[in-house]
Amino acid sequence: MSVETLTPPLRQTEVFVPELVYFEPDALNYPKGQRIMEWAKQQGLPIHMTTSHNRITNLPGESDLEKYRIAKRTLVVGIRKTLKFDTSKPSAEYAIPIATGCMAHCHYCYLQTTLGAKPYIRVYVNTDDILKAAKQYIEERAPEITRFEAACTSDPVGLEHISGSLQELIEFMAKEPLGRLRFVTKFHHVEPLLTLNHNKHTRFRFSVNADYVIKNFEPATSSFSERITAAGKVAKAGYPLGFIIAPIIWHEGWETGYKQLLEKLKEALPEEATSDLTFELIQHRFTKTAKTVIQQRYPKTKLELDETKRKYKWGRWGQGKYVYPDEQATALREFITEQIFEKFPMAKIDYFT
Repeated sequence: MSVETLTPPLRQTEVFVPELVYFEPDALNYPKGQRIMEWAKQQGLPIHMTTSHNRITNLPGESDLEKYRIAKRTLVVGIRKTLKFDTSKPSAEYAIPIATGCMAHCHYCYLQTTLGAKPYIRVYVNTDDILKAAKQYIEERAPEITRFEAACTSDPVGLEHISGSLQELIEFMAKEPLGRLRFVTKFHHVEPLLTLNHNKHTRFRFSVNADYVIKNFEPATSSFSERITAAGKVAKAGYPLGFIIAPIIWHEGWETGYKQLLEKLKEALPEEATSDLTFELIQHRFTKTAKTVIQQRYPKTKLELDETKRKYKWGRWGQGKYVYPDEQATALREFITEQIFEKFPMAKIDYFT
C-alpha cells in the first residue's frame, strides 16, 4: 500500500496558533522578529511586550491548571543569549537551540519538569548568531562529523510556519561538509521543508508509538496516519528518514500494539524510505519530580507511575530515574528489535535506552 492510499485521518490537525504573543523589544530589531509580529497582527492575536523571554508573569487563569494550559498556548519571541550548546547524547553531539517549549500535551514528556514553571513556547529570532556558534562547534571537532539535534526542548516542525528556523538550519547544514542536522516531530506540517536543498545532511525523524500510547498520552499532536503520510513525503523529498519509538510503554497487549505499529509503517512507507532508515528506542522513565508534576497537570492520566514496579537508575549529576526492571526492558527491546528487522532488514537501530 502506498502512502497515497492510506485512509484519510478522521480529523485534520491544524497548525498551532497561540492565544497570546509576547515580544522582547530587541527581537523587533531582527527581520524574523518583524515577520512574526506581522503574522501575529494578521492573526488578530493579543500582543504584549516583555523585558525577558524568561520572565512571563501574570498569565490569565483561575487555577494553576488553567494557567498551565494557557501558557502552553502562549508564544514568546526573544533573543537567545546563551550560545553555549548543551550536549545531546545519544542522538547527537549537541543540541542546537532554536525554540523552547511545545504546544503538545504529551503526558510523559520530560519537558514537564525541565521547563518547570515556564511551559510557554519561546522562539528565538537571532538564528545567525546560533548558526555562527554551530559553525564553531563544527570547526572544533573537524575532521569528525558533528551532529546537531534541533528538537531537544521543542517540536520545531510544529512552529515552522511561524519561525522558519528549520529552513535556515537545513540550508546551512547542506553547505557544511562536516555538519549534520537531526530533529524529531509529532506533527505532519512538513510542506515548507520539502523543496529545500538539504544535501541529505538532515535526518528527519518522526515520533511514533502503539495506538494505546498515542490515544491516551499524546493530546494535541498529529494523528499517526498524518505523521506517516508526512514521513512518506519527506522520504520522497530525499531526506534521510528515521523513527523514534518513544516512550515504549509496557501495557496490556503491548506486543500486539508494537507489532501493529511496525506493520503499519511497512505498509505505508514508499520504497525510497527504507534504504537508509534508522530507529531509536526509548523506554518510558520518570523521576519523582516528574511524577508530581504530571499528576498535577494531567490528574486523570492513565500513565503508570508506580515506583514499586520500576528499577531506579542513577543518572548524571546524581539524579536518577525510574525505568523498567531488566526483565521487562529486555523483553521490550528484543521483541521490538525483532519486529523492526523482520519488516525493515536494511534498517539501523541507533540505540535502546
